Amino acid sequence: MKERDWSIQEIARTAGTTSRTLRHYDDIGLLRPSRTGGNGYRYYDAATLVRLQRVLMLRDLGLGLPAIAVALDSDDDEARALRTHLRWLESEHDRLDHQIASVRSTIRSLENGEELMAQNMFDGFDHTRYQGEVAERWGAKAYQAGDSWWASLREVERSAFLDEQRAIAEGFAAAKQAGQAPGDDAPQALARRQHDWLAASAHGTGQPEITAEYFIGLAEMYVDDPRFTAAYDWAGEGTAVFVRDAMTVYADRNL
Repeated sequence: MKERDWSIQEIARTAGTTSRTLRHYDDIGLLRPSRTGGNGYRYYDAATLVRLQRVLMLRDLGLGLPAIAVALDSDDDEARALRTHLRWLESEHDRLDHQIASVRSTIRSLENGEELMAQNMFDGFDHTRYQGEVAERWGAKAYQAGDSWWASLREVERSAFLDEQRAIAEGFAAAKQAGQAPGDDAPQALARRQHDWLAASAHGTGQPEITAEYFIGLAEMYVDDPRFTAAYDWAGEGTAVFVRDAMTVYADRNL
């Protein structure tokens, strides 16, 4: 029995996106259609729909196209990757529930003339997780610049960029498995490659040099944010923590 596929118009309508967006994803290699008909129309099978779900989810979580490409191609086990995304969504759901309860409590206190309790007013609010240049890098301007830079790359350049990230992750996992410390020579050489890999995209978007604050802040995100953890832990559980520690040492010594 032939597996069903869907036209680009059907998918755009169902997924709440546009045919233009789907064509753009195809052009940059992020989401290839499963086939192209004789009329030139793109068609998508179940596997591509799963990948699209991940793309749209990661976009909603705030990632730009380069980061999404890395996340998708770093873990080709769709179910495992979606479980990681689900954990993040569940944590966000819990955080929003706390925020809702906090605001409702404040409204109740104001309407009833009750004393406001500061410790209850900010439950679920955390604006200090990703400070300084890391927060600036993920602003709207950097987000758009990153997408433009990624789209400007040739297919071979995008493949090389993703291959380097995968090789770095495998190297860190192997060093950890061998019992090396994050500050040892081999992990530090990998941390330098990580720095250069990040710098390539930063330079492509016209951003300043990679600073110690940015490098360490991003290293922390690899552990604190499951979206980024998945980009390294596919190579072995605990790899993201090892990467963070190696990057922190590298920043302290060199940046």
